[in-house]
Amino acid sequence: MSQPYALDVLNPATEEVIASVPGADAAAVDAAVRRAARAQRAWAAAAPADRARLLRRFAAAVDDHIEELALLEVREAGHTLGNARWEAGNVRDLLDYSAGGVERLTGRQIPVPGGINLTILEPLGVVGVIAPWNFPMPIAAWGTAPALAAGNAVLLKPAEATPLTALRLAELALEAGLPEHLFQVLPGRGAVAGDALVRHPGVAKIVFTGSTRIGKQIMALCAERVKRVTLELGGKSPNIVFADADIEAAAAAAPTAFLDNSGQDCCARTRILVQRPVYDDFLDRLAPALKSVVVGDPADEATQMGPLISRAQLDRVRSYVTDDLATVRGSAPTGPGFWFPPTLVTGVPPEAPVATDEVFGPVAVVLPFDDEEDAVRLANATEYGLSGSVWTRDVGRALRVTGAVAAGNLSVNSHSSVRYWTPFGGYGQSGLGRELGPDALTAFTETKNVFISTEA
Repeated sequence: MSQPYALDVLNPATEEVIASVPGADAAAVDAAVRRAARAQRAWAAAAPADRARLLRRFAAAVDDHIEELALLEVREAGHTLGNARWEAGNVRDLLDYSAGGVERLTGRQIPVPGGINLTILEPLGVVGVIAPWNFPMPIAAWGTAPALAAGNAVLLKPAEATPLTALRLAELALEAGLPEHLFQVLPGRGAVAGDALVRHPGVAKIVFTGSTRIGKQIMALCAERVKRVTLELGGKSPNIVFADADIEAAAAAAPTAFLDNSGQDCCARTRILVQRPVYDDFLDRLAPALKSVVVGDPADEATQMGPLISRAQLDRVRSYVTDDLATVRGSAPTGPGFWFPPTLVTGVPPEAPVATDEVFGPVAVVLPFDDEEDAVRLANATEYGLSGSVWTRDVGRALRVTGAVAAGNLSVNSHSSVRYWTPFGGYGQSGLGRELGPDALTAFTETKNVFISTEA
């Protein structure tokens, strides 16, 4: 029999314990699945307009508590206050967007001889969502909102380091009128609560965001039961700057492309590829922009970058930026907290670990390239394929390069990756399946085909 345990939640800016949360064991997960299954049957039978109305009430409840949720995110994840407010707002917006899909989740009538053929989209049942610590609120909502809208129950297992916003969202769902047990949060260790959720026969689908290593393990466990799975995994995204680009704009935008959330972002453009004729000019512009980034107390409105999430993550990032590397560094606080300065690495070969591995910190490598073919070769020289950017004034080149780069989310003359209106996901070892966008609800449904004979 498993022993009870608790999760200590640390403020990464101070290293202080701010909460202790009971952890779920396998028995708790089993009980939650059984409760969710009962709640889901009633939820799926409810009128679509009623489900949509309750989801909009949930969105309104989140909107009423934006500041509270943001401050929780600042304390448990070290996000800057501005980012945390945006993240809470993103949860609200995604709930609203998903609510709009409830009454438009339609099947099709397909012409066939001898009768009428219909397709019907039915909910899967109970969905398990395993959310990461880097964006605890919005990524939890990526799976939760469309799954609920499609008629499913959701069991959310937040990351061990960041359970507080998830627990508060579950409280707000109940206050908004969602049925009890329809949306439950199960804090716990991945090897305990997460494993039990993935293995449980009553869970129809797993949505996981996290490392590629853990994603592969989850995929293998789901395969044992032919369980559906969506995986959003790692990235090592390129930021390709051609000589004909607006170099000033590209250099000004580059820091935020890899420093957002202290670089703890699988979409971070951490491989900056610059065409040789403008390489030096680009670096001359980028270095002062990097050094001007304000790193400090994430609760301060003026702060642009906060701490890393944990001591382990800080040690990992440090291991990649060794003393022998040529670097340009910004500043970071000293003393308590998991601080690492904004850092550029230059002069390394493309196969160096810092240029190929997902560091998951405020570190980018700047590499030169010769021509369009060379740029594409370098961009694709990774096992990942999540995001990327292309900077050029040549529309034809933009279309050729975005067509040739193997990544699921690309932007031209910008660094946009994620919008809840559009699909998101990766190529290769960056994941499996797509989230968000107009088809998000269908990913949480079964398609049933019904033929009705019209012949006597």
